[in-house]
Amino acid sequence: MDLPDRIAMDPAVRGGAPVVAGTRIPVHAIVELAAAGKRFEEIRRDFYPSLVEEDIRACLEYAARVLKDEDLHAA
Repeated sequence: MDLPDRIAMDPAVRGGAPVVAGTRIPVHAIVELAAAGKRFEEIRRDFYPSLVEEDIRACLEYAARVLKDEDLHAA
């Protein structure tokens, strides 16, 4: 999946936080809904009807890539 086509960061939109490209929908909102057990269909129907499944998948992939690249240290 080509994330630059689906995920955008622009200082003029939500302070540069990652959003679904062409929207103001933050990636973290989609990830939180998925983590809460919402299915893609529910996310689209009940929260963000303008999204397509590929947008939701891109949000999850983006989050996974960010976490993979994090230098996390166990406390």
